[in-house]
Amino acid sequence: METNSPKARPTLWQLFTAFMRIGAFTFGGGYAMLPMLERECVDKTGWTTREELLDYFAIGQCTPGVIAVNTATFIGKKQRGFRGAFAATFGVVLPSFVIICILTALLTGFQSIRWVRYALRGIRVAVGVLILNTVIKLIKQKVSSGFDYLLLGAAFFIVVQPFIDISPVFVVTAAALCGIVRGLLLRRSGKEGA
Repeated sequence: METNSPKARPTLWQLFTAFMRIGAFTFGGGYAMLPMLERECVDKTGWTTREELLDYFAIGQCTPGVIAVNTATFIGKKQRGFRGAFAATFGVVLPSFVIICILTALLTGFQSIRWVRYALRGIRVAVGVLILNTVIKLIKQKVSSGFDYLLLGAAFFIVVQPFIDISPVFVVTAAALCGIVRGLLLRRSGKEGA
């Protein structure tokens, strides 16, 4: 589907409702949301390409705020400008806001209910599977060269090792700097497409 054609441009209501569905049925935050974003915004509507979605997601990780909100804002802005960004962002945030307000009202004794504890335990497992699925897809789509595998291994080792507690922000920043340095070196040597 051609994402830049006039037919493909969604209305503000379509952006709002699509992102409201994503916000309402995704547990576990931005990483768990990626498969749903891909299904809705790439496969179903063609509002963005897989490449663009992964780029938005990567930028959303590096900027302040919630990844899902940042990604919704980027896609809404691409489709309908600032009003689209507002509609998509409001749509993705509204379900969480309503649910949090309801849960806050019911919070007294909520976690002591046995079936609630069991449900949350099950949800955590499902979210772990969704995150693993997202990681596998990202590796298949984005890791292709020896440099990519080297960077993947180094980042994985730094994040999982128990000796130093390092923020993921520093890992992402270091990876970005490595990519910039590699790109400049390849550009100098005339192998930028490698």
